[in-house]
Amino acid sequence: MTALATQIRAFADLLAPADGNDEALTSWNVDVRAADLPFLRSFTNGLERDRAAVDPALPLPHHNGRTEGVNNKIKLLKRQTYGRAGHALLRQRILLN
Repeated sequence: MTALATQIRAFADLLAPADGNDEALTSWNVDVRAADLPFLRSFTNGLERDRAAVDPALPLPHHNGRTEGVNNKIKLLKRQTYGRAGHALLRQRILLN
């Protein structure tokens, strides 16, 4: 558990925009593979498959957190009214929140 927490904190540090994060991500991948953490190994395999998109995004300060939050809120409102209300009420609830 300690190794897992350490690697997750190290990855969180990589999310702060900075130059040189691509080299740090490479060393993080090596450390995760050496620690033999199956869930993080699966995550690193996905990062390596999409490395061409990950590397240019690391130094950028942009993110889509606000958009994802709005999508999450709309889905929550939709699930709360599932089977009980129509499109008009759902639209009104979204506009009021």
